[in-house]
Amino acid sequence: MAAKALVVQNTALGGPGRFGDWLAEAGVAMQIVRAYEGTPLPPRLTQDALVVLGGGFMPDDDARAPWLAPTRALVAEALDAGTPVFGICLGGQLLAHVAGGAVAAEHGEPEIGSTPLTLRAEAQSDPLFHGLPRRVTAIERHVDAVTALPAGAVWLAESERCPYQAFRVGERAWGVQFHPETAPERIRAWDAGRLAAHGLDRAELLSRAMKDAVTATPVWRQLAHRFAALAQLAQQSA
Repeated sequence: MAAKALVVQNTALGGPGRFGDWLAEAGVAMQIVRAYEGTPLPPRLTQDALVVLGGGFMPDDDARAPWLAPTRALVAEALDAGTPVFGICLGGQLLAHVAGGAVAAEHGEPEIGSTPLTLRAEAQSDPLFHGLPRRVTAIERHVDAVTALPAGAVWLAESERCPYQAFRVGERAWGVQFHPETAPERIRAWDAGRLAAHGLDRAELLSRAMKDAVTATPVWRQLAHRFAALAQLAQQSA
């Protein structure tokens, strides 16, 4: 039997993208819950892994996104059980929040477009990040940020504007601020007016992201395959 991952989607355009494709390549089947449509989340996590995607909410923004409360419960359950978790942007912030860290709205300077990341020394012994290039780029689109990691979390990657780009809680739960699921071509659909308000040009962002993708895409594909392998191990040991 193939391993299964529960994927929580928080916005209409915020699907699993190429990260989902890479999980499928590595033999993981996805159950995508489009929570923003009102589709209920399961009361318990029966899958072998949990992926929480991004969205324009704070982790406890229950008034606007009432599904976040059951999402937090699933993340807490996964942490208790040692089930693999991967949180992207909002998903990473939600993991930090559940585990006792802090997240702030509109914190620091926004990061938009392909952004240089630096892997910390701790990444070299991490199950997902070991052996990856110390310098790599990833697509970003955030104004909110993790401001304090949970106690005992392992800090894995940083950028110039946002220190907590990647971290691990326990042995099998990861949060990232960047968007490994977003292919550079998606920038074509970003709102040019909103980008201009930040002093950014969409064509320039696209050109930079396309160039960076030559080296960055294989890195994030490898990371996704490693996460898929953990899901498969969880399935085999269940």
